[in-house]
Amino acid sequence: MPSSPPRQLHLNAFLMNAGHHDAAWRHPLAEPERVTDLTYFQQLAETAERGLLDSVFLADGLTLPGNVRHNALGGFEPLTLLSALAAVTEHIGLIATVSTTFNEPFTTARAFASLDHLSGGRAGWNIVTSGNVDEARNFGRDEHLEHGLRYERAREFVDVAVKLWDSWEDDAIVLDRANGVYADTDKVRPIDHRGTHFRVRGPLNVPRSPQGRPLLVQAGSSEAGKEFAARYAEAVFTAQQTLADAQAFYKDLKSRTTRHGRAADDVRILPGVCPVIGSTEAEARALAQQLTDLQVPEYGVAQLSGMLGTDLTGLPLDGPLPELPDERDINGNKSRFRLVADLARREGLTLRELIARLGGGRGHRVVAGTAEQIADHLQEWFTEGGADGFNIMPPYFPGGLDHFVDQVVPILQTRGLFRTEYTGRTLRDHYGLSRPVGSRAGLPGAVQVGQPA
Repeated sequence: MPSSPPRQLHLNAFLMNAGHHDAAWRHPLAEPERVTDLTYFQQLAETAERGLLDSVFLADGLTLPGNVRHNALGGFEPLTLLSALAAVTEHIGLIATVSTTFNEPFTTARAFASLDHLSGGRAGWNIVTSGNVDEARNFGRDEHLEHGLRYERAREFVDVAVKLWDSWEDDAIVLDRANGVYADTDKVRPIDHRGTHFRVRGPLNVPRSPQGRPLLVQAGSSEAGKEFAARYAEAVFTAQQTLADAQAFYKDLKSRTTRHGRAADDVRILPGVCPVIGSTEAEARALAQQLTDLQVPEYGVAQLSGMLGTDLTGLPLDGPLPELPDERDINGNKSRFRLVADLARREGLTLRELIARLGGGRGHRVVAGTAEQIADHLQEWFTEGGADGFNIMPPYFPGGLDHFVDQVVPILQTRGLFRTEYTGRTLRDHYGLSRPVGSRAGLPGAVQVGQPA
């Protein structure tokens, strides 16, 4: 029996305006004046593709986060931008964040099916429930939906989207010019979904896309988030500070996935890492310190207050954190609250030290060193059961991504840990995931499209 190919890393480039460090825009190597320039993002996507990375990823929120006085915040709607990036790339996957709390399944399913067609099968959806009351207030609500209710809505939302993507069978379009038949309407079916949160008749008005469905990605690590990921996600973006925590998360999520009747290998786990790269370790640490020195404490305090659900304004920067609320009372990002609180307690960090630690990755691990040392870190987590790959978060753009692609990727390739060429065309190909077979389960009998059921 032929042996299976050796396991290889999956690498995703997380694009974020001037960079992932909250002081990146102040650094002379960054280009914050270009964050609304399409050619800037095209350059980043082309760099990631030159490095043979699996995908580029755009986070998104439906409010202006933090204090724009002190950071280059806000940005393009991700699906719009990724459609433009599809035109200048050929292979790299395109993952957009869309909230299930402030959108509708039909328009979301349509948008991702469109991107999948336009890109030749490279679309991915990072599914979030939103965690910010300011987002709620942009959609006519005084308060955010309760955490558990957000995930209840998200489960139904994704179920509806999948039904819509599956409402066209792969061979529905027949193009029979002689008989005047464009599509076999027995293979284009309404879904007639009636649930707690949504009523959607369907079918989708976009034919089945090259991947069948976009790659489904998830980024929450609360109990509800992990159960959601185990049921639906094919890739998970996560944050851990230690290898032990990463191993525990990896083992837990893979186990949950099998309990949902899926294979453990059906989901790729990708912790975020912010690589600060120098020609020597001292040079890398100097760059990290330079970025820390450029931080605006007022901005860091506000960001940390949001993560911890506690107003830290006016507290001594060189003092400890105050008593924090119980995690059960947090209605925002529970997993990030737990990570930051545990980090502060474990290392006895002052407020100033915690702001510095979080500046580069907002809770994701920051690793400063040579390209060889960065590669060693990625290899250790990969081979020791902490990750299937990584969400790469350069501290500043564009140079931080250039350095990773030109210096770290070749080392990983030499070690046999990363591809030396693209071997497939779709995002699912890159992640080694099969194309889903369209399911007709639960769909009613065929009707003429546009006619009453």
